[in-house]
Amino acid sequence: MNERIRVARIGAAHGVRGEVRLWPFTQDPLAVADYGPLETEDGTRRFEIETLRAAKDHLVARLVGIADRDAAEKLRNVDLFVSRDKLPPIDEDDTFYYADLVGMAAITPEGVTLGTVTAIHNFGAGDLIEIATTAGGEPLLLPFTEAVATKVDTTLRQVTIVLPNLIE
Repeated sequence: MNERIRVARIGAAHGVRGEVRLWPFTQDPLAVADYGPLETEDGTRRFEIETLRAAKDHLVARLVGIADRDAAEKLRNVDLFVSRDKLPPIDEDDTFYYADLVGMAAITPEGVTLGTVTAIHNFGAGDLIEIATTAGGEPLLLPFTEAVATKVDTTLRQVTIVLPNLIE
């Protein structure tokens, strides 16, 4: 299980005073500020949120030590992580962190193995599940919706995938 959980991604600079767009991956978007300093995946850089406010489809954050647009722009696409122990515990069977899906088997409803979940992405139009197929080649990128990922079993470490009908 991943001990570090990605909770946000820094987007483009916002304005000229060092603010950045922030894309949270938390259930409550503003909760991203509650976990203390956020770190890069390798832990070499730490960021503290000084101020945070909601915008149309993202958050706007001022990070301690980032004072101008140039400094803010250099942070574009930096993923921010926290230690799992800073996050709320998971109490329900059907609740999970996206990071926990990585490495799970992806199977069809009939039990046929499709491959292994390698990532969950969000490029702005909704979550996508990436599956490295057993056949090899390009990975599958599918919408991570209840219609496609019909069941996540954290005990068996598998995700049931209904492949969309691409030919109508």
